[in-house]
Amino acid sequence: MRKKVVIASNNAHKIAEIKSALDFEGWEYCTLKEAGVDSEPEEDAATFEGNARIKARAAHEATGLAALADDSGLVVDALGGRPGIYSARYAGAGCSNDENNTKLLGELESVADADRTARFVCTLVFIDEAGAETVAEGTIEGFIAHGLSGRQGFGYDPLFLPCVLKGKRTLAEVAQDEKNAISHRGNALRSLREKISAQALCAEGACEETRA
Repeated sequence: MRKKVVIASNNAHKIAEIKSALDFEGWEYCTLKEAGVDSEPEEDAATFEGNARIKARAAHEATGLAALADDSGLVVDALGGRPGIYSARYAGAGCSNDENNTKLLGELESVADADRTARFVCTLVFIDEAGAETVAEGTIEGFIAHGLSGRQGFGYDPLFLPCVLKGKRTLAEVAQDEKNAISHRGNALRSLREKISAQALCAEGACEETRA
């Protein structure tokens, strides 16, 4: 039995990663554009989870399909958690990645290496056809570099030095497969996959809760 899921995004990088990580048998994915939906709800929540929920609910209600949305961003300790939920528009509405990176570097110009700690956060909200919700989160810890390095990523990737890579490469200097294995979105997707798989087993009567 096939299951169609609308991804509440038109970001090609995110969509490719989601399709690769959630390759359940019988599942097929479409973007908002492919579903014929022009959905741009106001993301006015105060958390990543809240904004992901807004997008997933809007996509589900517009299509009647299962829907998946993410909200993610960069949390910098020396900046009190900024840019956080404003990561994509940190330098202003309609800003570019370069403008965001330039602003971030400027704000951290006088911050010592040891205090440039940061993490990427990704929260996923999946809503099935019946409206039931599953939430998963993933993070990756690291530091902010003093300059851009690498061309394989997007957003703040060229500035982010993951601890798991011992600060030797930015996320923009690793191949996509390696990035998927360590990234915040990759970690969130693996968590979501485990939760959905467990729910499927329960639905088949293969878990303690169901047997009780």
